[in-house]
Amino acid sequence: MKVCFTEQGWEDYLFWTDTDRNTHRKINDLIREIRRSPFKGLGKPEPLKGALSGCWSRRITGEHRLVYLVAGTPGIDQQMQIIQCRYHY
Repeated sequence: MKVCFTEQGWEDYLFWTDTDRNTHRKINDLIREIRRSPFKGLGKPEPLKGALSGCWSRRITGEHRLVYLVAGTPGIDQQMQIIQCRYHY
C-alpha cells in the first residue's frame, strides 16, 4: 500500500517529528497497522461521517487523531492518504 500525505497531513507529521518523538513513533505504528489492516486494529478505527465521509480515524492520544482515506484495490493499487495527524477532526 502506497502512503501519501495531504499538505496539512505532512505539516502535522513534521510537527510531531520536531516536538514529540513518542507521538511521532505512535503515528508511525498506526501507519504500519493501517497498511496491514486498514479498517481494524490499533487506535480504535472509526469511519467518519459528514464532510469527512469515506475517511477513517484512529486515536493517537486522547486529544489527537490520525485521519486517513484508503482507496484502490487491495494488493494491486491500494493507497492510503494521511489527511491529518493532529487535533480532533
